[in-house]
Amino acid sequence: MPRKKATKDIDEEFEITPFKTKIVVKGKKLSDKQKVFLDLSMNPETKIIFVSGPAGATKTYMAVFSALRHLQKDESLDLLYVRTAIESADKGLGALPGSLEEKFGPYMAPLEDKLDEMLPPGSGVKNELVKHGRIQAVPINFLRGASWLNKIVVADESQNFSFKELVTMTTRIGDNTKLFVCGDMMQSDIGSRSGFADMFDLFNDPVSKEKGIHCFKFNENDIFRSEILKYIITKLKTYKK
Repeated sequence: MPRKKATKDIDEEFEITPFKTKIVVKGKKLSDKQKVFLDLSMNPETKIIFVSGPAGATKTYMAVFSALRHLQKDESLDLLYVRTAIESADKGLGALPGSLEEKFGPYMAPLEDKLDEMLPPGSGVKNELVKHGRIQAVPINFLRGASWLNKIVVADESQNFSFKELVTMTTRIGDNTKLFVCGDMMQSDIGSRSGFADMFDLFNDPVSKEKGIHCFKFNENDIFRSEILKYIITKLKTYKK
């Protein structure tokens, strides 16, 4: 039987339309902070969450899990996964051979990993969700001019977005849309051009919260991946050049 309170444990069953099949979402016990995040993410008044934290602190995991919950509750919603292709920054994806799906496909690996963790192996549910357009992916440099309606957007590796790209992304939001902007301030591949920390600080105030824009920080205590990773992150925080 499914548990009644998702915030007590991330393991539960729910239906995702159009597939009237019970889907077991595999997971682990949530920390108190992760319970708070899940409640915040499911609040209809929440429009945008800037999510900061180190590697392995379940930023993307919790955002994707929340997105699947929203897809279950509202069949008009789709999950849109956004990230940048750092290796293609000089040329741009348009200059690379192949279709958009072929060029951007490798950058979907983190989303694929999270879905594989959550959905039962061999069920075919992930492929069906993609086939029916309920899970999509797009590089951030293809967003200009877009307008997001009925979307749950997970922007991953956002520490690799410039401030201008973050402005472009956040201003796409429309009706019945929620945006998760996930980033690790310790791992930017674009150095000082990263706009994630500035955007996080800009909206980390009481008025933004009243408008439904929240800034949420995970830390090394929220790392589930391994104890050695928790130690590495803690040690790195003490490093000074």
